Amino acid sequence: MTLMSITQNTGSNGGARRRRRTPEEARREALASARRLLIAGGPNAVTLKSVGDDIGVTHGNLIHHFGSAADLQAALMGSMVRDLTDALAVAVTNLRSDAGAPRALVDEVFDAFDSGAAGRLAAWIVLSGDLEHLEPVRAAVQALVDAIHQKFAEQGAEGRDRITGAVLFIAICAFGDALIGPSLRDMLGRENDSARRIVSRLLPTFLF
Repeated sequence: MTLMSITQNTGSNGGARRRRRTPEEARREALASARRLLIAGGPNAVTLKSVGDDIGVTHGNLIHHFGSAADLQAALMGSMVRDLTDALAVAVTNLRSDAGAPRALVDEVFDAFDSGAAGRLAAWIVLSGDLEHLEPVRAAVQALVDAIHQKFAEQGAEGRDRITGAVLFIAICAFGDALIGPSLRDMLGRENDSARRIVSRLLPTFLF
């Protein structure tokens, strides 16, 4: 496996240093840096230069790994979606037996779009017109539908139709809440978790 020689590190850890890492390590560190930058500064902050400066990798190295800033953002979206999918697995498993599972499922999705900044990144990708970079989201949505459908397999095709409606409902609400929720809640005098409570109360009507 080829090792990469890293240039001076001028990133958040401070101090100039050189070290070698595998391509996999460099890619993983770049995605971790991109996630920090996204949460701190939004999609505009996620550039090849900013990530390179943060972890001490040359611009050329990042181009080798990701190709472009858009491809880096798509890879970041994929990484965030995989984390969300793993977290949702537990909530889906408990949907039948745990009365609190609908709220847990809703919280995982809302957290990913809001504090995890997936909502801002998805909006950025959509507005840029590079919709192919949303493919990781398509895969995650399909995986969530399949996982819930396995829990309610006896409902057949009609059940799957209701499940896709439930996933659409959760995702749109989480996306909207991440982008404009705080302002709307302030206008209406609603609590911070009011949208989550509404969605979690309505979710069982789609599934049972």
